[in-house]
Amino acid sequence: NVFLLRVIYVRKMEFLTFSPETHCFSDLLNYSDGDEEEIVVCGEDLELNPFDGLPYSSRYYKLMKEREELPVWKEKYAFMESLLHNQIVIVSGDAKTGKSSQIPQWCAEYCLSVHYQHGVVVCTQVHKQAAVWLAQRVADEMDVNVGHEVGYFVPFESCCTTETILRYCTDDMLQREMMSTPLLNHYGVIILDDVHKRTIATDVLLGLLKGVLISRPELRLVILTAPHMSSKLQSYYGSVPFIRVENKHQAEVVYSCSVQEDHFLSALRLLFEIHHTKEKGDIVIFLACEQEIEKAYQMIRQEQSNLNPDLGELIPVPLCPTNQDPIPKPNQDKQECCKTYRRKVLLTTSFGESLIWSKNITFVIDVGVERRKVYNPRIRADSVITQPISKSQAEMHKQILGMSSSGKLFCLYPEEFTYKEMKPHLPAKIEESNLTSMVLFLKRMDIAGLGHCDFISRPAPESLMQALEDLDYLAALDNDGNLSEFGIIMSEFPLDPQLSKSILASCEFGCVDEMLTIAAMVTAPNCFLHTPPGTEEIALTCWRKFSHPAGDHFTLINVFNAFKKASINSTSQHCSNEKWCRDYFLSCSALRMAEIIRAELVEIMKRIELPISEPGFGSKENMLSVKKSLLSGYFMHIARDVDGSGNYLMLTHRQVAQLHPFSSYYNTRRIPEWVLFHEFSILEDNSIRVVSEISPDLFMELVPQYYFSNLPPSESKDILQEVINHLSPVSTMKEEQKTNNDSKEKFPETPPEQRCIVQ
Repeated sequence: NVFLLRVIYVRKMEFLTFSPETHCFSDLLNYSDGDEEEIVVCGEDLELNPFDGLPYSSRYYKLMKEREELPVWKEKYAFMESLLHNQIVIVSGDAKTGKSSQIPQWCAEYCLSVHYQHGVVVCTQVHKQAAVWLAQRVADEMDVNVGHEVGYFVPFESCCTTETILRYCTDDMLQREMMSTPLLNHYGVIILDDVHKRTIATDVLLGLLKGVLISRPELRLVILTAPHMSSKLQSYYGSVPFIRVENKHQAEVVYSCSVQEDHFLSALRLLFEIHHTKEKGDIVIFLACEQEIEKAYQMIRQEQSNLNPDLGELIPVPLCPTNQDPIPKPNQDKQECCKTYRRKVLLTTSFGESLIWSKNITFVIDVGVERRKVYNPRIRADSVITQPISKSQAEMHKQILGMSSSGKLFCLYPEEFTYKEMKPHLPAKIEESNLTSMVLFLKRMDIAGLGHCDFISRPAPESLMQALEDLDYLAALDNDGNLSEFGIIMSEFPLDPQLSKSILASCEFGCVDEMLTIAAMVTAPNCFLHTPPGTEEIALTCWRKFSHPAGDHFTLINVFNAFKKASINSTSQHCSNEKWCRDYFLSCSALRMAEIIRAELVEIMKRIELPISEPGFGSKENMLSVKKSLLSGYFMHIARDVDGSGNYLMLTHRQVAQLHPFSSYYNTRRIPEWVLFHEFSILEDNSIRVVSEISPDLFMELVPQYYFSNLPPSESKDILQEVINHLSPVSTMKEEQKTNNDSKEKFPETPPEQRCIVQ
């Protein structure tokens, strides 16, 4: 019996080493090393786990006591009754009440009780990191293996099997699953978590699932949200069960006398003041943006050497909501932990509140402002604005302290600021974002008969019109406004439609290998690190070794190929990659993510049987082909240097921008006149990112003529018109013949360069 129980113990704890990449905050779980000895009991008294048929470990009972103390636990009976008799259940709860971990387990129990005849459980999360961590935590609490009974699937990473009964995923991944399975027949219970974050994917799922519920009466939908969203959801769904979960512990709130002129430095000063008091507990700092998170992380690490060792060690932990880095393995040293006190400093933004899982938080510092991106469809660009957080966000920051009765919240703004400057809630993402990807998805769902989406908040009409116009320019729509065959293929890629179009065009031009690398590199996080003060020139010297005269897109290929070469030439890949990246001031995690993304894109190409050309990087022909592929998708991202000093005027509007400091053209004598750029944002210093030189002749060869004719009058358009006028008579006659043969003058036949032949 003892031998059998030791085998069971090993099986139970397999998930700790299931993947070489474990979550950087797994140390918060504090796994015990003494559980094996405690499992040894009489075989006749063993209680079997219904999910895997194995006896429960003693750790299960230990965690069960912790679960029963959570505020949500007392609502279990009411929830199970509501789930049994209703299709939709809304659970409104404060932060840190246990909703995200406990309710999915109860739903798994419900599915088990009906023998999974209607399907298994899926629970969406807004953030990739949250989905992975919750899967690990819930597998531990259920006493099963992560990747088997409990799993997760997030962008470019899956840890599930056909036997997985509880899946955590990001909301965009469940949305993409609807393209192949519109009714989501594999699931008996669908849980939408963090609905109050109002992401585009969550809002679309709310609307589409209304139709799915009608088609599948046995399906259950559970919505988890914050209290301020409850009334809107109840009016949206009608008379449905509503369960309220409250956290009765109130934190002490300390307001500032006035609004801080420099909220960033004020927050860091307060951090070190708290640390010097020697009061125990972790600290959360809500900053305005991810750039401030990175800056604070570097400054805290630098200051660490100047702190009194008797105060303990400050460990900054950046929690970037939009970060897609592979999950790093934590460096845990139990002996070192015993020698000195270690205080974690969790750095995040208001949107990253759900990423905070530490149970030892005693202090929260709230700067009271955030930087948001608001999309302007008229100029096809994001404006980055700094504004006060909302009242609902401020309230959630108080709840981060959870069940701690001794916690303190420091607000770096006066109390009256809350009532005078803060809005009740922030707009939904669907009201201030680029909707081109969403419209492409909904057009794809039209094929399945679920194209009608009853949005809880109506998208901006101007953004919808711009999205349809862009898809038309990209040849994703036919003359009736439905998805073309080209558009159907584009929707298969989890990328921006313009990037998908460039990949498909590369099939025609024979540069698929290079285009996949570019797509992976621009989709992954930025690989160029923000360098510490005093090392800027050294970093620039290192980066120039990868610089390519054709532009930044080709520089990214050089970086990726050099990273792969360093991996091949090393005996110990992990250590060598890390050192090589440090030497060149590059992000190893970003480059590893690019590897993962590229491998996924290759699999998609093989699945839909698209040709993959052999590598040809370095030749002039290949460089021209890559530029043609980029122009096929990004002909709307063109700018011209109007004065020879790097002031680029956008072709589609009157905005002027400069090269981003990470560009290989930055601070060089060679400033190209015409460029194609990947991204443009309106900031204090407008900049275009990932820039490559193009020629006007090449642009006019590939741009849709009806797009060019719709451009506003400008000097740049006049220059391009001269290019057309200088075309040879034979070319002009051919173009006229093509136009005359088209049944619609406004929509001429797509040139061969824009077609992708699929057998």
